Amino acid sequence: MRDPLSVLTEAFTAFLFGKVETTRLPVRTSTGQAQAVYLPTAAPGLGDSGVIIGREVYSGKGYIYDPFQLYGQQLPAPHWLVLGESGNGKSALEKTYVLRQLRFRDRQVVVLDAQGEDGVGEWNLIAQELGITPIRLDPMAALNDGIRLNPLDPSITTTGQLALLRTIIEVAMGHGLDERSGFALKVAHAYVNQTITDRQPVLTDIVEQLRHPEPESASAMNVDIDDVRAWGLDVALVLDRLVDGDLRGMFDGPTTVGIDLDAPLIVFDLSHIDRNSIAMPILMAIVGVWLEHTWIRPDRKKRIFLVEEAWHIINSPFVAQLFQRLLKFGRRLGLSFVAVVHHLSDVVDGAAAREAAAILKMASTRTIYAQKADEARATGRVLGLPRWAVEIIPTLTPGIAVWDVNGNVQVVKHLVTEAERPLVYTDRAMTESSVPDDIQAAEWEAEQRAALIEQQMNESSQSTVA
Repeated sequence: MRDPLSVLTEAFTAFLFGKVETTRLPVRTSTGQAQAVYLPTAAPGLGDSGVIIGREVYSGKGYIYDPFQLYGQQLPAPHWLVLGESGNGKSALEKTYVLRQLRFRDRQVVVLDAQGEDGVGEWNLIAQELGITPIRLDPMAALNDGIRLNPLDPSITTTGQLALLRTIIEVAMGHGLDERSGFALKVAHAYVNQTITDRQPVLTDIVEQLRHPEPESASAMNVDIDDVRAWGLDVALVLDRLVDGDLRGMFDGPTTVGIDLDAPLIVFDLSHIDRNSIAMPILMAIVGVWLEHTWIRPDRKKRIFLVEEAWHIINSPFVAQLFQRLLKFGRRLGLSFVAVVHHLSDVVDGAAAREAAAILKMASTRTIYAQKADEARATGRVLGLPRWAVEIIPTLTPGIAVWDVNGNVQVVKHLVTEAERPLVYTDRAMTESSVPDDIQAAEWEAEQRAALIEQQMNESSQSTVA
């Protein structure tokens, strides 16, 4: 029994100051309130329309992305940049993304496949699965009735043809054309287009006209014929490489008949071209301009143009200028350009820094796989990534990347289905006898751990007996 004086004291204190203790009410919350408290797991998603990429690492939510669905509201441009070291999952992401996009009937994809193994491009398996024959550009095969793309194809406007010819020459020479050489090229191109009407003009015609210009072409501009010949000599020597040099056969004849530009997937296999030679940017320029004038049409189809080893485009000021125009048209014509690059330093520290910055600015979606710490910091500065994302990039494991979709930054784990797995992984030679997926990896690790414990127990028992 409590002391009456204590009871009276507590009652008087409560009367003056209120109760000393209050009853704690039960905590009640809603999903919205919980998300507001745990902001890292509650960043807004990208909607529920498009293709499934995987899941957000921190929240576990499914991650769905589609530039065509997001364009206009969340994306100012539908173009996409993919960065990262080799072996971290870029190729798997590209291929599953394309396979999932092709499930929509109004989607069409062109791939410039610059890597390969076993004599074919990386996309060969997917092309076979879809019943598609890749367009293999190979100088040796071209000499034996292989695939040809004509830079002077009548489907390309005369302005486009001249711009493409200038780009080919400037890439090969490593500098821009001076006024006199540009004038000689312009005169030769105009004469060839005006006089050859019974067939497709070809590069051989341009080279011949540069070497032997017509007097009337020079006199019309009040220029001496010998001057025109001298001005065009260097240009003729550069184009001669495509006509009679190591690149002959691919571009010095009429465009091959029968290239199916209505197929859902069009693969240009460039794996037989030396990736480090000047031929690769020339090849990409020709393919890009040819596609611009023959493939992209103002219909309702949504088109994806995916370029591997895209630094050949972005790092060349002359090729980049051609593709900048293509990217600008992409907004109006439903084109999403996907550039896959290993290192951002490959494209921002070269001669085409200004052109590279312009193309990067058009890429409203950026996906960054694991990079070294210094490379991650440089990437973060160029792309304007938040500090926490820059710090996490060096710690990312294969298959996980930082996604920046116009400022919406998430860490996303890419998921590959069992049906897709044999088609998308390019390191089969390294993994067929190893550990192909996460589940088997965990089982393998558990087996190794059990074997180690057993070995230690055996060693312990042997030492005890001894």
